Amino acid sequence: MNSSLAAIFHEPSQPLELRNVAVPAPIGGEVLVRVLGCTLCGSDLHTVSGRRNSPAPSVLGHEIVGEIVELGASAPRHDLAGAELGVGDRVTWAIVASCGDCFYCQRELPQKCLHGVKYGHEQFVARRELTGGLAEYCLLAPGTALVKLPEELPLEVVCPANCATATVAAALAAAGPIAGRTVGILGAGMLGLTACAMAQLRGAAVVIAVEPNTERREQALRCGATHAIAPDELVATAAAASAGPGLDVVLELSGAAAAFETAWPVLCIGGTLVLVGAVFPGPPVAISLEQIVRRNLTLRGVHNYAPKDLLVAVEFLKQAHGRFPLQELVGPWYPLKEVAQAFAAARNPRHLRVGVRN
Repeated sequence: MNSSLAAIFHEPSQPLELRNVAVPAPIGGEVLVRVLGCTLCGSDLHTVSGRRNSPAPSVLGHEIVGEIVELGASAPRHDLAGAELGVGDRVTWAIVASCGDCFYCQRELPQKCLHGVKYGHEQFVARRELTGGLAEYCLLAPGTALVKLPEELPLEVVCPANCATATVAAALAAAGPIAGRTVGILGAGMLGLTACAMAQLRGAAVVIAVEPNTERREQALRCGATHAIAPDELVATAAAASAGPGLDVVLELSGAAAAFETAWPVLCIGGTLVLVGAVFPGPPVAISLEQIVRRNLTLRGVHNYAPKDLLVAVEFLKQAHGRFPLQELVGPWYPLKEVAQAFAAARNPRHLRVGVRN
């Protein structure tokens, strides 16, 4: 294996360049994997459209599943759960490789590591061109937390694990106890539908999915939501479902300022609002500081996740696969050589995730 085909991002609104890139042998703590599949996240679409800034040239794609080809001399021989790792194992890995020693790593925020390598978001440097999923191979940096994947989980289910699923796991960790609580989920995209299933499995009493799209509301009900409503129904539904006080937890996954402004007033006293979706610039929002104080509200922001959340995500997929139709949330799939068609398909709101595989 002397070279790897890669789809290279140069600048917004320009086609990705398909080009062969040299494949380095892993050294030290590095791991070389063959990419089996990569799903296109919303942030990939935002980068290509220019809605968010990203370094270039680079190989995009971070929702990746790969097969270990070669391990560097000091690369980890066990995954996060303690399972032995070897050539041929199917794995996923945390979106950020972290140093373990910097200011943020020491404060349990390894996803904000000052020396981190963020897969699918790195500008080319010598030997480290292949750090994204839109290529045949990916070189994992030292400090990458890996998880060996169960054979029973198909690519369609497990490919979004190291972004969408793990981010939802982090959001629910920030939300606190879920069992017996009333939960609102704003947005029924990939994250929202995953959140419906995860909240249901954790014993939420009520799971309200708020989504303007009728088809996605129907999907939410199949994925564990007890209610699936349009945004203008939230106030009445929250009051009825909670018998008056309001919702215990709201996850804002849409990124819409209007969704936030609708949601925080329906929290009960002591309620928690977790913000996840606003990952691109948007308009400011109005909020009453006095209400936050008097109602003992908690507002949390979650961006990316820690390795422990990825482990939770894979465990969730093992439990949820077969109970919820997670497999239908990903598709269609395209070969790497048709990456332009994959991005075109991903812009269709009917597709929650489009996949690229080798």
